[in-house]
Amino acid sequence: MALSRWGTEAEARDLGEGIRGLLRDVLGVTAAGGARFDPAAVTASPSRLSGTDLAALAGVVGAGNVSVDDAQRLPRARGKSTPDLLAWRLRPAVDCPDAVVAPRDDDEVAALLDWCGREGVAVVPFGGGTSVVGGLTPDAGGHRAVISLDLAHFDALESIDAESGEAVLGAGLSGPRAEDLLAAHGFSLGHFPQSFPYATMGGYAMTRSSGQSSAGYGRFDEMVRGLTVVTPVGVMEAGRAPASAAGPDLRQWLLGSEGAFGVCTRVRVRIHPVPEVVRHEAFRFPDFATGAAALRAVEQQGTGPTVIRLSDEVETMVNLATATESIGEAAEGADGDGAGADPGGCLCLCLFEGTAEHAESRLAETRAVLLAHGGASLGPGPARSWEHGRFGAPVLRDSLLDNGALVETLETATDWSALPALRDAVAQALTAALEASGTPALVMCHISHVYPTGASLYFTVVAGQRGRDPIAQWYDAKRAACEAIVATGGTITHHHAVGVDHRPYLEAEIGEVGVRMLRAVKNAVDPHGVCNPGTLIP
Repeated sequence: MALSRWGTEAEARDLGEGIRGLLRDVLGVTAAGGARFDPAAVTASPSRLSGTDLAALAGVVGAGNVSVDDAQRLPRARGKSTPDLLAWRLRPAVDCPDAVVAPRDDDEVAALLDWCGREGVAVVPFGGGTSVVGGLTPDAGGHRAVISLDLAHFDALESIDAESGEAVLGAGLSGPRAEDLLAAHGFSLGHFPQSFPYATMGGYAMTRSSGQSSAGYGRFDEMVRGLTVVTPVGVMEAGRAPASAAGPDLRQWLLGSEGAFGVCTRVRVRIHPVPEVVRHEAFRFPDFATGAAALRAVEQQGTGPTVIRLSDEVETMVNLATATESIGEAAEGADGDGAGADPGGCLCLCLFEGTAEHAESRLAETRAVLLAHGGASLGPGPARSWEHGRFGAPVLRDSLLDNGALVETLETATDWSALPALRDAVAQALTAALEASGTPALVMCHISHVYPTGASLYFTVVAGQRGRDPIAQWYDAKRAACEAIVATGGTITHHHAVGVDHRPYLEAEIGEVGVRMLRAVKNAVDPHGVCNPGTLIP
């Protein structure tokens, strides 16, 4: 990926007239207000590691696997949130990791962590680099230096157990590569987050990723049957049987730990045969409340869609108004072109995978529930369009930022009964904070993941960049939203992890005792505190 973009330079695309008109007429945003990236202005902080340090690291992992080149350090200095991307434009003096180190096996990871503990050097694991919550910011945490531990060598499909439906995947294996390797054996993982083109298996596990097909295949943490994490005090192999009563499930201590306890090097996951067919259908609901009730009925009756999503009135309207550009999910995938949709109401998208007979039966049962709860079928077009473009939409955010817009997302989740109050509280907080900064805002929302007892709300926010520091402008809005989430009883993060951004609010969610438990584990497995300081632990 390019430094200042989600995607590559080759993927960059200009805004069409539909989006330009929306930005200009509704938000007062024009290209003249955008901060532009100047690669010539970028400067990397000098490495604080000595020649002796680098020789010692080379002795652990091999000279070819240690680099202090700016070309290697700069891409590992920031993630891919809107503040990260704006920082490339506005803050070109970059605090980089002091070296990039790529161990080749668990023994080298263990030796590297041992050296870092003895020498007072922090370690930040790096997979695909797609964190949007500051999870890979190279914070030395009071240590004298920080290295980026690149998991590129852990990129193999290590084994498949076809009878059990399990596979062991290297933590550095990307989503597309994992699907290719599994498909050669007739299997699929079926985990497709928006970061799929770049994110890795270790990143999925360490952030508790929840892919777009979670309604059918579950979240990634539900797919994990076991995982290997190398800690500074030894290797943890968590997960043995499909189910166990042997005390607390230690996998749950490691899943979502974001490298704070150690380095994930492989995961053992549930897999399934490659689906024979994919069926699509979209529906329109008169309003968000009606649509949400219909999705709840589908999930609680267990009719089995692989994907089911509901956009609110504003997101549906914006996506239709901008046609195939789909500004409504510029940071997490487009909701399709709305082909055949009434411009009013709320758009619901469904996908069904499996054998032809099974997919058709689940589609028919789901359709019956949605129609009975006030939905109207729009046919397969909008759902097919969304599926076709779902991984490319974040590239649009890059162009929006270049053209003076401030666009970002955040997500939360709560019980069905509390969903309306949470949605209203977050939307009002975001709107008020951005209006206070001097700009109107479009606040869009969709239900992205469903559960028998509740659902996730995913917000997309578009406003104008105002003042000299649009990064602070967004953080003021994000702070207001987080405070509203905490006050309304939602989770501070549903699938983007804690990182740096959500850490101030974690204690409000897990309580003082929960924080003490996290700190106790941290102290036990990372006595020198070198593992990803600054993230997760309040």
